[in-house]
Amino acid sequence: MHRFEDLKIWQKAMDITEDCYRVTENFPKKETYGLTSQIRRCAVSIPSNIAEGAGRNTNGEFRQFLGIANGSSFELLTQLYLSKRLNLINEEKVRPIVQEVIEVAKMNYSLQKSLNKS
Repeated sequence: MHRFEDLKIWQKAMDITEDCYRVTENFPKKETYGLTSQIRRCAVSIPSNIAEGAGRNTNGEFRQFLGIANGSSFELLTQLYLSKRLNLINEEKVRPIVQEVIEVAKMNYSLQKSLNKS
């Protein structure tokens, strides 16, 4: 079992989640149950799965939840790209979030590799 609050990947994922909530505040009302909801749920899924995996009994279980978190990262990237294509968000606001998501995905792969060695 790992203390998820101490994991840098979890901390960065929480920052991404906050950023996603803030950036979707200005989305049109008609997107409340569309991209706004999808982006927020994906963003929340990343640190949530990292935390759940950290609380599991084996490294194999932890790796499984990290895989789910990574899938959510790529789903979030897709939704952010779509939001930009639909002009719901501009490049200036989306670029830093995308860069953070990519960084978390890289951290995720590294953490998974380190768990394979344990």
